[in-house]
This record gives sequence, structure tokens and C-alpha cells, in this order.
Amino acid sequence: MSNGLKLITPIDGSIYVERPYATEAEVGAAFDRAAQAQAAWKRVSVTDRAALLTKFVEAFVSMKDDIVPELAWQMGRPIAYGAGEVGGFEDRARYMIEIAPKCLEHVRPDPIDGFDRYIKREPLGVVFTVAAWNFPYMIAVNSVVPALMAGNTVVLKHSGQTPLCAERMAEAFDKAGAPDGLFQVLHMGHDLTEKAIQHPACAYVAFTGSVGGGHAIQQAAVNRFIGVGLELGGKDPAYVRSDADVSFAVENIVDGAFFNSGQSCCGKERIYVDASIYDAFVEQFVETTKGYRLGNSLDIDTTIGPMVRTSAATFVRGQVADAVRDGAKSLIPESHYPASKDGTPYLGPQVLVDVDHSMSIMKDETFGPAVGIMKVAGDKEAIRLMNDSPYGLTASIWTSDAEAAVHIGDQVETGTWFQNRCDYLDPALAWTAVKDSGRGATLSAVGYEFLTRPKSYHLRLNT
Repeated sequence: MSNGLKLITPIDGSIYVERPYATEAEVGAAFDRAAQAQAAWKRVSVTDRAALLTKFVEAFVSMKDDIVPELAWQMGRPIAYGAGEVGGFEDRARYMIEIAPKCLEHVRPDPIDGFDRYIKREPLGVVFTVAAWNFPYMIAVNSVVPALMAGNTVVLKHSGQTPLCAERMAEAFDKAGAPDGLFQVLHMGHDLTEKAIQHPACAYVAFTGSVGGGHAIQQAAVNRFIGVGLELGGKDPAYVRSDADVSFAVENIVDGAFFNSGQSCCGKERIYVDASIYDAFVEQFVETTKGYRLGNSLDIDTTIGPMVRTSAATFVRGQVADAVRDGAKSLIPESHYPASKDGTPYLGPQVLVDVDHSMSIMKDETFGPAVGIMKVAGDKEAIRLMNDSPYGLTASIWTSDAEAAVHIGDQVETGTWFQNRCDYLDPALAWTAVKDSGRGATLSAVGYEFLTRPKSYHLRLNT
């Protein structure tokens, strides 16, 4: 299959899935069908849209036993955690379905005698979702379900690492009885992705991926007056204040750093700890990290699987080696994770101290199981270091002082600010970012604003 997709599984390096790429004619036809379907779908009531989307969610959840091992084979997520992806998908979908009627109702200013005035939320048309592989269902659902609830139709291009995720969603829509053209899947390369964005029917692009990918998406849309939502990279910090519960902070930040082999846009990649508790924090952090079990994703006892591909693991190994060369100290002996071997995607978690912002490990996105910990003198230094980054997706503070948490959060450049929590997405809040982490928003009531346009009605009732 020369002009097609080959998915190499990180579990054993074999070819797990092969698919032909769509042709340019097939891409154009898909967008034409989506436009035709949208003309009818926008006239369907929000109540009836919700009924169909609810059936879709139920059909999707019913496939959980097949989805979990597929996830492991495609991107390396241990099967012990696969069900969490299904649960997260369901929670976000149901929430966005539930709030849609209120989010999409007319906005009415104060009444004036003899006039009817209101703002209607109109669907944009065809939404093109380009989803990433690391949380393949939860990323896709952020735009797919609210886009459809708002009266749009959707064309989904999933990552070449997770094509079966797109196909499972299409299967669930079929089981739900979705009309032809409402939701379609395309497997294609970068060249046709660009052409898809330039298709006249494409009204909005929801992209999740790298900063470089975001620039490419934006460039493809440069000559079109369409919206582009970008959720890109991160180098998310955590600040552990002197009044923090150290054990609680360690437990949660370790999970935030190493879940999904550290392959999370909002994972914790750099940690700043008050000098008064630094030694105790680092000691507990290392011991907790050593509790992870690296191994085959299909083993129920595995708690950290391989990275998505060997090149990704090689990059992280390089970042760690460069930091150690420049004076950092690694605290997890290589012997602790014998399954971690050069030339493979299997990489055990690593904790680094004696790091600073001259090192790539503290400045550039790692997207893997390695984290640096720095000692700070207090709030002022922590704020400066947290903001010393081109990224701004999430950041967290660990403290018992809620007033201080808000005061510090007001000074940190980030899309989401957490107190005593991290690496979590609340569908009731806008998922948004600043700087090179992207623009726009998904989920919450705010997410619907990006998937609709306002249309004003000013009606004189008497002449």
C-alpha cells in the first residue's frame, strides 16, 4: 500500500493497521455531502439533535471492551487505564449535550414596545476536526459533539497513529441512525488536509497537535475568512508552596507528570518547590515515581507503557542526557527500569534536580516521562519562572491558602489555573490557552460561541 497509512504499534513495532488515503476527489465529495447534510441538520430541533447524540454516546460506550485493547495497540496506553478514556469521552459528551439548549437559546435585550429583538446562534456549516493521538477520543469529542449539537456537520481527520478511533466513532454514529453526511471520517496526509481546509464548505477548523502543526493549519486557512481553533503544545508548571500538604502534592503531581507516559498536553513538565519543603518533596517524589511498572501495554499490571514511537523516546532521552551534561542530576537509576532500552519506545520515568532554565528540559516541550524540579525562594520567584515559557495551557499551585492561590493565579500566564489539582479537564470550564499553546476554546458554554455565529433580528411589529 504505497499511498496509504501504516500504523506501527509501539507495543512490538509491528504494522497494526493499514488504510488507503482518500483521494482529492473523495475529500471534495465528503465536504460536499457534509454541506448538503448540514442544510437539513440545522433545521432539526436541539431536542432531536440531543436524542441522536445521546444514542451515539450510548453506542460508543457499548464498544468499550473492543476500544480499550485497540487503544493499547495504537498508541501504547496500558489497558489498565483504557476505560478511563471511554469514561472521559462519555462525561464530556453528555455535559455538552445537556447544556446545549441554554447555550443555543436566543439572547434577548431589554424589551422595547413595538419591537422584537434578539440574537440567534447560527451554526457555522461544516466543522473540520483534526484530532491528536494522545487522548484520541477525549480530544475529538471536545469539538465533535458540540459542533453537531450546534447544528453543524463534522468531517474528522484523526491522527495516523489512531485511525481506528475515528472509525469507531463513525460506527457509533451509524448505530445511532445518523443521517448520511452528518459525520464523516477521512484518512489523509498533510497535502490533502490543506486542501480540505481550503474547500469552500469548510467553515471552521478544530485542530489539536504541535505548534508546528498549528502554524501549518493557520497558513492553510490564511486566504479564508474562517475560524481556526488551536490547542497546541505545553510546558505546564506546578508550584508547591511552603504551606502545601507535601504528600498530597507528590501523589497528584507524580500522576500529572507520568500518566500516559507523560504524553499529555497539560501534563506537569516542570516543578517549582519552596526551599523549606524542597528536600522532603523530592524524596517522596522519587519514591512514588519508582512505584511505576514499565511494560507491555496489554499486561494488566503495567502502569506505564511505551511511548508512542521510538523517535519520541529518543528525544526525551536526549533532553535528559543534555541536562545531565550541563549539571543536572538524574534521580532514577537506569537499572530500576530494565525494560527501558535505547532504540525502543520503552522509557521509564525520570526525575531531574539541579536544573535551570538554560536547559531544554525546563524550557522546551518534553511530552514524555521526564520532569525537572527546581528550588525557589517564594512566590515572586515561582511566578517569574512559571511565566518564563513560550507556552500557557495550564498551571497549578499547591497550597492551603485559597486567597493566595487566586492572587498568584492572576499573575500567571495560562489558560487554566488549578489549586491542588492538575492534568484535568473540567467540561464546565473553557479549555483554552495563551501564547504558543494556542487560541480559541472548546467545551463549556464558551465552547459553543466558537462553533456558532451571532445573527441579529430586529423586527418592528407595527407599521
